[in-house]
Amino acid sequence: MKLHMVTWNVATVDPPDDVTLLLHLNSPKRPDLYVIGLQEVFSGPLRFVSDSVFDDSWSKLLVDTLAPRRYVKVSSIRMQGLLLLCFCKLKHLPFIRDIQARYTRTGILGYWGNKGGVSVRLSFYGHMLCFLNCHLAAHMDYATQRVDEFEHILDAQAFSGPTAPRIVDHRLVFWFGDLNFRIQDHGMHFVRSCIDERTYDLLWSKDQLTMMREKEPVLQEFEEGPLDFPPTYKFDLNTDTYDSSGKKRKPAWTDRILWRLRRKAPDGPPQEEEDEGEEEEYPLRVRQELYTSNMEYSVSDHKPVVGVFTLELRKKCAAPLVRLQPDGDWSADMDAMVLYSPLQAFPSSAWDWIGLYKVGFASVSDYITYTWVKDDEVASSEEVVQVYVGKEEIPVRGGECVLCYYSDSLQCIVGVSDAFKVQGSKVAGEEGLMSEQIDALDRTASREEDLRS
Repeated sequence: MKLHMVTWNVATVDPPDDVTLLLHLNSPKRPDLYVIGLQEVFSGPLRFVSDSVFDDSWSKLLVDTLAPRRYVKVSSIRMQGLLLLCFCKLKHLPFIRDIQARYTRTGILGYWGNKGGVSVRLSFYGHMLCFLNCHLAAHMDYATQRVDEFEHILDAQAFSGPTAPRIVDHRLVFWFGDLNFRIQDHGMHFVRSCIDERTYDLLWSKDQLTMMREKEPVLQEFEEGPLDFPPTYKFDLNTDTYDSSGKKRKPAWTDRILWRLRRKAPDGPPQEEEDEGEEEEYPLRVRQELYTSNMEYSVSDHKPVVGVFTLELRKKCAAPLVRLQPDGDWSADMDAMVLYSPLQAFPSSAWDWIGLYKVGFASVSDYITYTWVKDDEVASSEEVVQVYVGKEEIPVRGGECVLCYYSDSLQCIVGVSDAFKVQGSKVAGEEGLMSEQIDALDRTASREEDLRS
């Protein structure tokens, strides 16, 4: 599996028009997962109120870019300026479960969210992964405080359920963000000359995070690729020129991506021994393919950092919990049926539903319509259940669609059908409805569905 990660302090600016280079959209092999962590997304009082109701401009751009390429937003979380978004290819959606998100404030004695961490954890084919996006204390002299804040975030964030209740319990943790560690001791002239000559390795020994990883136990299990790219902070806006203001801040690698693969303990209680046995049966390995900055983007005083990883894993679950498909042809001219079959036992609920989605949908809430699995059941056998969908719920113009089974107990999609064609309404065509009228019918049906829900 290929994982593409981005961290970027966007300095409260609006996004660029195009993120093709940032997301490597022209790459011949598309990632299976995108994880994007931003810091300092604009969160002024009025803007933050609107962003809590509507997607912020960064989320909208990323969703609008990735959804047409068949990536679905699995989860997102925002705490003031901190934003974390996770996307997956549509085919992986039924195998991403136990999704939870958390946040921890560390700014102004822990009461303000301008600094801190936001996380998303999930089970990916049975392997527990956690992604932690942090924005830690600034300035040269606060290296120890940054480590303290990181430890506080690790201690403060707890997840429900018995599986991986803490961040460090996850099989694989990615820690990234504007971690704000600086280059100490070296003077400005030496740092600038190393950057100009691309002798970055001469600066590594005085990078505060590198130094802290050698002596702080909490950091020693985290790995990081070599810093073979220019320091990503601080630039004059809309340039590739390091800070030329009166402050003339020294360049630094403030923006980082690290990871921690849980190690086996040599001895431990029975539960740990069970975990180790499972890890031997279902191995997980991480290989970093790329670690670099994107100098092409200059809207912020930070450059974005990209990490590309290969996750080699043996799947603990190779089949979805539910298989489903449309029964016969679908159009707005006739009632339709869905056929589904549970492939494994799972906690079904009266609140489970099946959604109809256009191919290229953005998230689980982006359905055209849905039907309740229990209330709208028509017939069932030991192997197959048939569920009714009224023709008035089906889009008049048709299109390429998929069906998704949503488990209320598991709070995720556990089955996705193959894509199929919903035919355009012949009745609408025969009655001479113009495309604008058809659009109006679709919008009316959508509004009526929203009111009912």
